[in-house]
Amino acid sequence: MNTAAVAVGGRKIQMIQVKDKALTMGRELTASETICGLTSSRNSLVVAYDSQPWLEVISMDGTVLHQLDKSGTSQHFKYPYFMCTTQNGSVFVSDIDTDTITKVDNQFNMLQTFTSPLLDIPCGIIAVTEDQILVCSNNNHSIVLLQPSSNTMSTLLGEDDGIEEPHNLTYCPDLKKVYVASTGFTGTIKVYQMS
Repeated sequence: MNTAAVAVGGRKIQMIQVKDKALTMGRELTASETICGLTSSRNSLVVAYDSQPWLEVISMDGTVLHQLDKSGTSQHFKYPYFMCTTQNGSVFVSDIDTDTITKVDNQFNMLQTFTSPLLDIPCGIIAVTEDQILVCSNNNHSIVLLQPSSNTMSTLLGEDDGIEEPHNLTYCPDLKKVYVASTGFTGTIKVYQMS
């Protein structure tokens, strides 16, 4: 059985269990504030909020394990928005005010910060591999490929590929496809084949 966590209704996290192609509702957790982003890391949930505390790691039963508020090193963030986790447990956080991507561990120790003119309101973010992080650059109408090992970024998909105000994305490793949701006038989800 697999379990997924979904943010619903502002402060609620609904656990959904998947077994034999059937979905069933699991427990429901109540978060500290209104949720902006949600990911998992090492059997816990990492939650981004639109107010203080900025980030929390919570256990699957709702216990707060770590917090990052507006004081101290967390001043690095102005508006953490979307997050993703790599297989080794690193968390990547997009900040729409600073146009940065920050890599932290699951105790919020800052590991790396990535900036580039290619990032303009970085929104949705997904880890394809440890060294392939895809980021929606909303105002640049592009999907950016971040490679942390070399600290480089490049445009993977752009306006010529039909990208318009990308807001969120996900990746299917079985089909090697990227699904991109737009906030533009079209309000569409487009599918792209990865090589």
